[in-house]
Amino acid sequence: MTINCIIIDDEPLARTGLKEYVGDIDFLKLLGSFDNPLAATELIGSGEVQLLFLDIQMPKITGLDFFKTLKNPPAVIFTTAYPQYALDGFEVNALDYLVKPVSFDRFLKAALKAKEFFEIRHINKTETKEGDTDQYFFIKADNQLVKIFYDEVLFVEALQNYVYIHTASKKFMSYLTFKSVEDYLPASRFIKVHKSFIISAAKVDSIDGNELRIGQHRIPISRALKDDVIGKLVSGKFLRR
Repeated sequence: MTINCIIIDDEPLARTGLKEYVGDIDFLKLLGSFDNPLAATELIGSGEVQLLFLDIQMPKITGLDFFKTLKNPPAVIFTTAYPQYALDGFEVNALDYLVKPVSFDRFLKAALKAKEFFEIRHINKTETKEGDTDQYFFIKADNQLVKIFYDEVLFVEALQNYVYIHTASKKFMSYLTFKSVEDYLPASRFIKVHKSFIISAAKVDSIDGNELRIGQHRIPISRALKDDVIGKLVSGKFLRR
């Protein structure tokens, strides 16, 4: 598998260092290197770019704000000298967050995480074409591919740059983005109820104010999503006198 990537960073030394790192990893293919985000817009829009190495602190527009403007953004790994921006990066489902100066071993770890992300996405897309994902999907957890049946899933929980998929018997930790899980799970079965939670509609036992109960778990419902969540859960299923 080859991952097409670009580098966007206003610091020449940082671009040079990242280019060398990309060149040392056989599954990364560098399509371009840019000193500002706007110069990369056309290439990103072409759909060829799969992964961005994107600096956050840049003149005119930050990498974070630029990323939010993209309609169909590729996967992203943020780079910056300011660790306090890490949580902001994870809110847009960044694959990883590299603090400068970036060592090669830390860069390699982020690159391997990206490789895992694309491998799992490819497997699940292949299964979709073959019509098998009505029943299950795959994730990578504990250094192995794990098959999870939709009917087993209780809810999905996002924690920074990884997710937990909770089933009745076990929870699986995987370095997936919350957004990729949300996009993949069928909307007919699963509902996003909070910025950090997706639930299986069939597994909800009760609704209590701003919380859902699934077995022994209590899942928060965000105020912004509450009306939509309640509507999806009870529509056509609420018995009245």
